[in-house]
Amino acid sequence: MRLLLLGGTKFVGRAIAEEALARGWEVTALNRGTQPAPEGVRVLVGDRTAEDGLAALATGEWDAVVDTWSWAPAAVRDSARQLSGRVGHYAYISSRSVYDYPLRAGADETAPVVPSSPDLTGEVAYAEAKRGAELALDAEYGGRALLVRAGLILGPYENIGRLPWWLNRIARGGPVLAPGPRETALQYIDGRDLAIWTLDAVAARLAGPYNVVSPAGHTTMGGLLAACVSATGSDAELRWTDPERIIAAGVEPWTELPIWLAPGELHDFLHGASVARAVAAGLRCRPVTETVADTWAWLRSIGGDAPQRADRPNLGLDPEREAKLLQG
Repeated sequence: MRLLLLGGTKFVGRAIAEEALARGWEVTALNRGTQPAPEGVRVLVGDRTAEDGLAALATGEWDAVVDTWSWAPAAVRDSARQLSGRVGHYAYISSRSVYDYPLRAGADETAPVVPSSPDLTGEVAYAEAKRGAELALDAEYGGRALLVRAGLILGPYENIGRLPWWLNRIARGGPVLAPGPRETALQYIDGRDLAIWTLDAVAARLAGPYNVVSPAGHTTMGGLLAACVSATGSDAELRWTDPERIIAAGVEPWTELPIWLAPGELHDFLHGASVARAVAAGLRCRPVTETVADTWAWLRSIGGDAPQRADRPNLGLDPEREAKLLQG
């Protein structure tokens, strides 16, 4: 299998590249060349935001392309046109953010989506960017493209900082503000499981949208933090705190306390999707203990500080704020 990967040096793209190489596939990646790709990947250099950014793709044919683009959808529109007739299958790593908020718990791929356009350029909101890219592929490939609507993605190489923050915080030990309820259901996907499912789907020529994230309640907030304590070997004491008290103190869910959301509409939106279609197509999710332990091992291998995407805010609760909440 000849795979063209648009991206391929960071989080999800790296996981896809490594999985494809492990299968013995021939992998070519187009990216800006600012970071090394996994050994064995043939790298073509190009900036998709530049006028001639796709020049390196002027020739060549591939059995499939996987595109991880997250910014202005015009770049996906242009690559789809450039590659039309020279790729057997096109897969796009989209996002569940394309759904219109609020969304009932258990909603599937038929739920309403945000309005967008494939022709947007410049600064574009994340949801509109992902949906615009989907529209670009629908226009070019007539519904034959695979739209991988990923949810929260965790695991080794994470460059957002969510699970790394919790691991580093718990590794420091002592009393830890644990946002409750501890049985709060979480829904996420390990980047490696996302890569495995995507490449299986590419090989099977699946098309259309799929919610690719673990079944709701694959783990809980309590299960995740307990796994962090176990992986780090820390003496951390998890102090479970009512969500009402956390919100009243002005603490921001998702950013100051990564991954966590208080029960309600936003939690249902991000942690309550139906994944029946992807499960029927072979989705399997490894235990949270494995994801957490492997992420901790990776963090230690790079010195403890995870790489941070420049377009995402720094995450985590300030230690002084945490201490005040714990005292209160």
